[in-house]
Amino acid sequence: MHNFTSNIPKEVTMVLAVLQNASFEAFLVGGCVRDLLMHRKPNDYDITTNATPEEIIELFPKTFYENTFGTVGVVTCGEENLPVCSDESIKIVDVTPYRLETTYSDNRHPDAVEWSKNVEDDLKRRDFTINAIAYNPITGEIVDPFYGQKDIEDKIIRAVGGPDIRFNEDALRLMRAIRLMSQLDFDIHSVTRESIERNAHLLDNISRERVRDEFTKLLMTDFPMRGLVIMKETGLLRYVVPELERGIGVEQNQAHTFDVWEHNLRTLQHSADKKWPLHVRLSAIFHDISKPETRRYSKEKNDYTFYGHDVVGGRVTREIMERLKFPKEMIERVSMFVRWHMFFSDTEQITISAVRRLITNVGKDNIWDLIDLRICDRVGTGRPKEEPYRLRMYESMVEQALQDPISLKMLKTNGKRIMDVTRETPGPKIGYVLHALFDEVLEDPSRNTEEYLDNHAVELMKLSVDELKALGQAGKVEMEEKNKEKIQQIRKQFHVK
Repeated sequence: MHNFTSNIPKEVTMVLAVLQNASFEAFLVGGCVRDLLMHRKPNDYDITTNATPEEIIELFPKTFYENTFGTVGVVTCGEENLPVCSDESIKIVDVTPYRLETTYSDNRHPDAVEWSKNVEDDLKRRDFTINAIAYNPITGEIVDPFYGQKDIEDKIIRAVGGPDIRFNEDALRLMRAIRLMSQLDFDIHSVTRESIERNAHLLDNISRERVRDEFTKLLMTDFPMRGLVIMKETGLLRYVVPELERGIGVEQNQAHTFDVWEHNLRTLQHSADKKWPLHVRLSAIFHDISKPETRRYSKEKNDYTFYGHDVVGGRVTREIMERLKFPKEMIERVSMFVRWHMFFSDTEQITISAVRRLITNVGKDNIWDLIDLRICDRVGTGRPKEEPYRLRMYESMVEQALQDPISLKMLKTNGKRIMDVTRETPGPKIGYVLHALFDEVLEDPSRNTEEYLDNHAVELMKLSVDELKALGQAGKVEMEEKNKEKIQQIRKQFHVK
């Protein structure tokens, strides 16, 4: 008996028990069994049974059934099967009858579905042997007619039965094979791989939304570079992002070790190594998408140039993502990152105002992700060091630009208010009073209240112009010193001078 029960949520075990107590067979099936056998935590759990949808519905207080494939959603209350439960405790467990399927005329969905009483009928219609294992955690029984456990042990992705049949049934399985390979760090069996190559054209029949979802899952694996290489070798990539293939063999300038294709892949892989989010990974794989069409040879430099590839790349990235039906917000964000990924410049010449303009262009919420993209870009060139001095200097300038400078704006008063309170007309004394008040607030922030500042402004205004000027000058000098100290602390944080 396999001791996986402790890893399975109680509500899943409860649904299995209810089915079995009603004299029905019930198994966990699919990816959750594979993950349990690999000692990985499943993302979700699917149950299959010899009960029909109507029989499943009769066993549980609350269910929903709104599809043609037999899947019944059982609503549970966490560990208990109660008729009423709070929103926080609601869990949905999917239960599907054993199925027999007919032809797949659209290369995606079965034309008709029939219920079976034999679990092996259900397993033989599944995609890969590692997903065609049924497991009953209550009895410990495992049904594995296609030797999926052996393929898990050998780290092999192998189609169930004839791979041509499986891929013609559902062409999205072509991409899923490669995504699972990248996700699990497995290899694809030679016969299955040959079938992927033969049937790659079928991917054209799948909706772009489904292709996008599988492409996204691939990018979010630990080994997306390997997956995209296999997609290219098997002919799938041209049906998803053919623009990436244009970078194959396109040499770059002396700053780069790899061609554009491999550089994009390595940039993506570093983003995966860092576990960075989807928008950074998409930006990484697309950041140099337009280098091929912008490459020019410069006799003056005796090297290649790629002027404008960031601007053109931002537009091309938008076109790719729109074609793949990505959400608008994601399209805007990633195309913006590609457009601005060339922000890196000579820190000897860059100004804090230029940094502020960049932050204005990309937004405060995006600036650090843009720097992460730049780090990936650097590592993707073949350079071992993530953050050289110049990049750290730029990071310190970004941090400085994000910080509000110590200034008179921090005071809970202003020139107009002081004139209203003191009945003073416009003139130099107003500025001197503001700086004098600011000096006091720097010494004791608790004094930064409208009441204190109003009262003290009246007192200060009784002083002569020379006395006020001296106090105001002291406040101005103190403000400048505080700003210098703040910048020094930021520089120290990033280990730059």
